[in-house]
Amino acid sequence: MNNYFEKFRGIDGQTPPPRRPWDEIVWSWLASFVGIYAVYQLNGYMNIAENESLYLIGSFGASAVLIYGTPMGDLSQPRSFICGHLLSALIGVLVYKLFPADVALAGALAVSLAIAGMHASRTLHPPGGATALIAVVGGNNIHDLGFGYVLVLTCSPI
Repeated sequence: MNNYFEKFRGIDGQTPPPRRPWDEIVWSWLASFVGIYAVYQLNGYMNIAENESLYLIGSFGASAVLIYGTPMGDLSQPRSFICGHLLSALIGVLVYKLFPADVALAGALAVSLAIAGMHASRTLHPPGGATALIAVVGGNNIHDLGFGYVLVLTCSPI
């Protein structure tokens, strides 16, 4: 346990990465603000209830950190972002349709199958796990979309 706190404090040669230049920080802030605001507005336009919209915002918020915060990272590339979310949404909807009465089973299965599918297709994007889970726990408006949920993600501007 002490070793963990020593690493956290920067002991044993563990130092945080250098701060990015201020212009990168400003562009990251601006792009993520516009992207998340646009996703929220699009969800309202598509009549997704505000509380259910928050689920999607959470998934895309994590994507925004990757895409705008570490744009050169492997998990931030367009292929991983787009295909990872779409594959995960498809898996989430399929699993929910198969196991609608057991949310715990469906949620666990959706996330684990999404991870396996993203690995197999070389499109790993960590927020995709949340996208699969949202298809299961997102509420009636999300469930009513069915496979349209995959299309909602396709239309999202982030």
